[in-house]
Amino acid sequence: MRLRSLLFVPGDSEKKFVRACTSGADVLILDLEDAVAPSMKDAARALVAGWIDRADEVSPALFVRVNPLDTGLTEGDLAAVVRPGLAGILAPKVNGTQDVAALAALLDRLEADASMAAGSVRIMIVATETPLAMFHLGSYTPPHPRLVAMTWGAEDLAAALGATANKEADGAWTFPYQVARAQCLFAAGAAEVFPVDTLYADFRDTAGLETDCRRARRDGFLGRIAIHPDQVETINRCFSPSDEDIAEARKIAAAFAAQPELGTIGIDGKMYDIPHLKAAHKVLAAAGDRA
Repeated sequence: MRLRSLLFVPGDSEKKFVRACTSGADVLILDLEDAVAPSMKDAARALVAGWIDRADEVSPALFVRVNPLDTGLTEGDLAAVVRPGLAGILAPKVNGTQDVAALAALLDRLEADASMAAGSVRIMIVATETPLAMFHLGSYTPPHPRLVAMTWGAEDLAAALGATANKEADGAWTFPYQVARAQCLFAAGAAEVFPVDTLYADFRDTAGLETDCRRARRDGFLGRIAIHPDQVETINRCFSPSDEDIAEARKIAAAFAAQPELGTIGIDGKMYDIPHLKAAHKVLAAAGDRA
């Protein structure tokens, strides 16, 4: 599963779903949380369930952002959308691995009820939306088998902290939110799941998005959330390895596979060791190629 670009789609808008399907995004996140008013939750569940039933007609993988566990809405969300065609869920306001386990237990039962293969619905989490969550980022290692990716969020965290702003005048994150971003990246690295950068709010600022995506890829993020279809092309380009990067990664991986007893290998006059092999595997994973 490629996770370069993950495009949010309001769960109550058929028009936006249709457009999103042709955006080129790797994943559509069908949103039952913040994008849907309380009075529209039931209607959105039904609409999203219908979209999932059509999953074989669209190319992006389909995830659903459910409501947080403490709202009392999560089980109803899952009961409506866990069906063949659902690739994963995005869980907001997760406070630690115990929340992942609770979600997984619900998925175990609902998958069985829907005659789906056990473990087929993967879990991605928003790992930094509460102050408590910041103290539990190490709890995801070793990862739950369903956990596939982690992202971070600043808006809910800022609200919980009572912050008056989370960005500097030049648009840079203030220090607490730089910490949240970095800690999410470290936690995903420790758990060996995909680190996904948060959204870039100004969807008209293509140049700014590209600069920020290249910064994120430099730091180690492998994908990004999009809030508008027009952001997808930039995100895909920035998080896709070049042909040269892929060729080098394949060469490194093949050399180590041919001589697995070695920890250091010479290739074309240069020495490569295990960190280079790990980096090569990340490049191939980002390219959707684990060969």
